[in-house]
Amino acid sequence: MARYTGSVCRFCRREKLKLFLKGDRCFSEKCSVDRRPYPPGQHGQGRVKFSSYGKQLREKQKVKRIYGLLEKQFRLTFDRASSQKGITGENLLRLLERRMDNMVYRMGFARTRNEARQLVRHGHFSVNGRKLNVPSAVLKAGDVVQVRERSRKMTGLIESLDAIERRGVPAWIELSRDEFKAEVKAYPSREDITMPIEEQMIVELYSK
Repeated sequence: MARYTGSVCRFCRREKLKLFLKGDRCFSEKCSVDRRPYPPGQHGQGRVKFSSYGKQLREKQKVKRIYGLLEKQFRLTFDRASSQKGITGENLLRLLERRMDNMVYRMGFARTRNEARQLVRHGHFSVNGRKLNVPSAVLKAGDVVQVRERSRKMTGLIESLDAIERRGVPAWIELSRDEFKAEVKAYPSREDITMPIEEQMIVELYSK
């Protein structure tokens, strides 16, 4: 399976925005966006003027990088969102938010989405009592995610839960810290997704 193995801090600098791809480092003085708030590369500090297409492309790239998807995965998710009833852009964000890897991150079981994806693939979680190791699985309201018994002593997982107060748990998720489980209480609304995303620009890009 294809995956990106380079520096993810380049992504944040390219978008001139903290995408929180490095966990605790993003909250420290070592954050690359704080130290070098300009795009990477030898022309990074030059003036760049984007066309309307360029702005739409950057918005799509930003959302892809936030959720850690490759182009084909992102396009398939968009196609699914466009086939559903309602506003396509909001449908897209709800599908991305409800991916298993993102839910594990939101629930506080992992410090980054990339770490969450690895934990899911290695079979450390169950959904509604059944093992699930597919990061792209989309959860529904009422689903209960729980850390499997044998995985509850993992140092990284415990440290992530201890630090969840810094990041916070969304209102549509109910976390039971002592039981190592969390429930999806409802579907996220557009107001619950607080990252600066202009989803309509993505819709316009794919509509060309």
